[in-house]
Amino acid sequence: MLDANGKWHPFPYTPSTILPIIFLALFVTTTLIHIFQMAKARTWYLLPLAIGGIFEIIGFIGRLLSHENDYAVLVPYIIQAIFILIAPALFAASIYIILGRIILLVHGERYSVIRQKHLTAAFVAGDVLSFHLQANGSSSTAILIGKALVIAGLFTQLLFFGLFIVVAGDFHRRLIKDSPVNRQVSFRSWKRRFWPYWTPAPHRVMVNINELPWKRHIYVLYIASLLVFIRSFFRVVEYIQGEDGYFLSNEVFLYSLDSALMVLVMVLFNLVHPGHITLLYRERLESGNYSLASVELQNSVNDRALSPSSEPGTYRT
Repeated sequence: MLDANGKWHPFPYTPSTILPIIFLALFVTTTLIHIFQMAKARTWYLLPLAIGGIFEIIGFIGRLLSHENDYAVLVPYIIQAIFILIAPALFAASIYIILGRIILLVHGERYSVIRQKHLTAAFVAGDVLSFHLQANGSSSTAILIGKALVIAGLFTQLLFFGLFIVVAGDFHRRLIKDSPVNRQVSFRSWKRRFWPYWTPAPHRVMVNINELPWKRHIYVLYIASLLVFIRSFFRVVEYIQGEDGYFLSNEVFLYSLDSALMVLVMVLFNLVHPGHITLLYRERLESGNYSLASVELQNSVNDRALSPSSEPGTYRT
């Protein structure tokens, strides 16, 4: 924006030099811990979370380098704007994947309205769409188009997160009450398109969920989801208000309603690491307490029984 002397400044305020250093140190610390935990537990499905932390680190390096607030720092300004904006989309992808691992741990697919293997794919696909919209919008040279793309990406993230919270909450309720669904939403490729269809829920396999630490992981999932949802809602309002808006004109909101919340998300998963889920799940597979082969066989039979007929929207039974 232009000041009274006609000089252009990327920030509508004098950016802090202390806060970027603090948050850079926080993200470096929690990201390194995540990389160590991921390698130790072999939880490679958490790679998006670690990459998101790296994106935050790059963003705050750019923010630190742009503290001069003039045209000379245009490149680091753009870097910080892009990477800090899109990093939470990667956190969201990990959150979606973790719910799928919780369902596997308690063998609770019959309590989920969406089949476990399709649940993760569906929500991650929405997250990828959100990521691309935000990334393309924030790097666009056409200001109005870029702003519209970013807002569309943030709304997409909010929509999928809202649906995710509903699905996770419904799974949680049904698991506690032992109230399985009768039919599940699944997706089948038909002529290179994906069509939703209903399939019978998997057969029951006895698992004592009271012996498993699934509750603390799903509560952490709720908290992390709420933090990302609040951050995304803030960003939507910020972009709708525009450059002269109250949120964009005050640096404190970037840290309090975005960066601080994302640090909390990463620290939460440091403290209650999903690697515990993976470890217990592997131990159960090795002990042979239940057979995944029989479950996959039943799911395969269900899929064939409800495969699409010659026209989309109708199915053979």
